[in-house]
Amino acid sequence: MRVFDCHSHWATKKAHIWRTEAELARQESIWKTKGRHYAEHEMMDYMRQYNVRVILDLAFVKQLPIEEIRGYHDYTYKVARENRDVIFGHWLQFDPRRRDESLNEFRRSLDADGGFVGFGISGQGVGVPASDPMWFPFYELAIESKTPVMIMTGLTGIGQGTPGGYGLVLDDGHPRHVDIAAARYPELRILAARPAYPWQDELIAVLLHKANVSCELHGWGPRQLAPDLKREISRRMQDRVMIGCDFPVLEYPKIISDWKSLGYTEEVLEKIMYRNAEAYFMGKVAA
Repeated sequence: MRVFDCHSHWATKKAHIWRTEAELARQESIWKTKGRHYAEHEMMDYMRQYNVRVILDLAFVKQLPIEEIRGYHDYTYKVARENRDVIFGHWLQFDPRRRDESLNEFRRSLDADGGFVGFGISGQGVGVPASDPMWFPFYELAIESKTPVMIMTGLTGIGQGTPGGYGLVLDDGHPRHVDIAAARYPELRILAARPAYPWQDELIAVLLHKANVSCELHGWGPRQLAPDLKREISRRMQDRVMIGCDFPVLEYPKIISDWKSLGYTEEVLEKIMYRNAEAYFMGKVAA
């Protein structure tokens, strides 16, 4: 079975989600997978081995000077052009307080021939929840460019297990902020990211109420999802839920195996693994 992974990260030394040796070490202690750097070809071959096409979240660059952000983007677009069978595109993250330079860089990225690009919004990461008016120009550009926006929800692994959690406020990722953005911009396609722990019932309510919201469930093994969410995935949400692995923090063999172990029908599994994402991002129903 092929996999359309809606959310993972770069694992190369240049663009790895964890920027220090200490953070790499924390991966093993918290998520029980080994933190390491992959060469570019090694990372691509690893994904080919599991028949994966992926959208990568380049999260850490948002606090850098704009010239450095462009450099990282250009690096990822070059590798993407050379591996189009693996890299479908990228979620780009910005600080909304740097509005003009961020919007200009997104417009430049739309023309970079590096695959799909969409805004990835981490209210926790920048201390500005997705309902804040500072994000409105970003939503309006997403509508103009016909690109979906990914909005992070629930517990984040950034800062997890540290005193003060790097200063991040978890409530900035509450699903209420997705609901407010979706209500204000009904033309905006929103992909709620992560299962929104501990607010999974609130996420289900937003999905049921707002037809312009779908979700991808990266960052958590499927066995850890709340019972109500597991049940809805096989019922009302089966056309709205997509897989995100969160590689290299989590790894494909276990994530794929765990999804297959939950007792869903082959039809529902195919929707989660690739059909829903291909329809969402590519406008096609997979054969």
